[in-house]
Amino acid sequence: MTFTKQSKYLWLTVFIGLSLFFVNQVEAKSTVKPASLLTVNIAILAQLDKPAINLSIIDPVVLDKGELGAELAIQENNITGEFIGQSFTLKKFIVPANAHAETVFNEHIVGKFNYLVTLLSPEKTLAIADLARQQALLILDAATVDDSLRNTDCRESVLHLLPSRAMRADALGQYSIKKRWHRWFLVVGAEPADQLFAEALKRTAKRFNIKIVAEKQWSHTFDARKTAQAEIDVFTQIEDDYDVMVVADEQNLFGEYLDYQTWSPRPIIGTQGLSAVAWHPTHDLWGATQIQKRFKTQAGRWMNEQDYAAYLAIRALGEAVTRTHSSAWQALKNFMLSDRFVLQGYKGSALSFRAWDGQLRQPILLAAPRSLVAVAPIEGFLHPKTELDTLGYDAPESLCKRKE
Repeated sequence: MTFTKQSKYLWLTVFIGLSLFFVNQVEAKSTVKPASLLTVNIAILAQLDKPAINLSIIDPVVLDKGELGAELAIQENNITGEFIGQSFTLKKFIVPANAHAETVFNEHIVGKFNYLVTLLSPEKTLAIADLARQQALLILDAATVDDSLRNTDCRESVLHLLPSRAMRADALGQYSIKKRWHRWFLVVGAEPADQLFAEALKRTAKRFNIKIVAEKQWSHTFDARKTAQAEIDVFTQIEDDYDVMVVADEQNLFGEYLDYQTWSPRPIIGTQGLSAVAWHPTHDLWGATQIQKRFKTQAGRWMNEQDYAAYLAIRALGEAVTRTHSSAWQALKNFMLSDRFVLQGYKGSALSFRAWDGQLRQPILLAAPRSLVAVAPIEGFLHPKTELDTLGYDAPESLCKRKE
């Protein structure tokens, strides 16, 4: 079959015409907006902390904990939402340290938002939850670790994103059992938060048949940086031998200076040394490297625990909206507390909420300052439903009286 010069030009013209037609069709489809756009408006309520004294001059002072994690999650939600007719907005309310978060909540959030991410103290979180009792509002707590807010002081409208103190203590306990560290020397700070973590550690020790051979409270007011060698050496002398020193110093006031200064050469775990955390800069497994880089590029710093919790809060809402095709707060809450809800958290296991207390079940990272050591639950700790429920308060242990 032969083609004349004219027929070749004719076929070329037809080909170009068809190509332009299909290009125009694709461009037209890409610019068509969904007939009905599902919009989800989310508020974030944070209160600035009072200036803290850092243990070391190399520790960065971060004033926007959590906020940048929420912003990254909003961007990711909207990337997906653009194709399926969903839009997510984030309105931030930042309260000065000496102001009242309750006032801002009543004036700017009540009646205007159905979803609220809180970055507040336990007391403020509880106060906001009580103000929201009669409101169509779902609160996603991205800052507290208090076990009381998951037990006797739990509220039906609140979901908790960070692992509780009990979950962190159980992660340390499981690793101690794996390493055969059955004898603990517990050192507790003088702050109320330190006492709460110490209680969680004692619960874990009883749970795993670990013996606390000695307990001391750190009450020194001197500068540990100047007197560590002389004072800590004496402070850590005890009659009984121990396998590991366990530290409860959530304010980071003295724990860092215990390492290499103790009378007996023993590893240190707890709030310093090997710590149980929700997120850590050294974590690079299960796709974590990608989110670490995305956050670092956007924020100019590493993601911290509250950034991660706020990120998960927004992403959880996005996942629920996508699966339910609804923005109704009750429908989303019911779905998020159901067995059908799963969330990717870059920690090797799907995350989900515990229906009995609103706690996000998740793996715990066991990390040294510059390395990821292990991930709990540790292999061998079994559960009839999910090994993640070996961390913290399981349903039969819970004191929360939520109406499900």
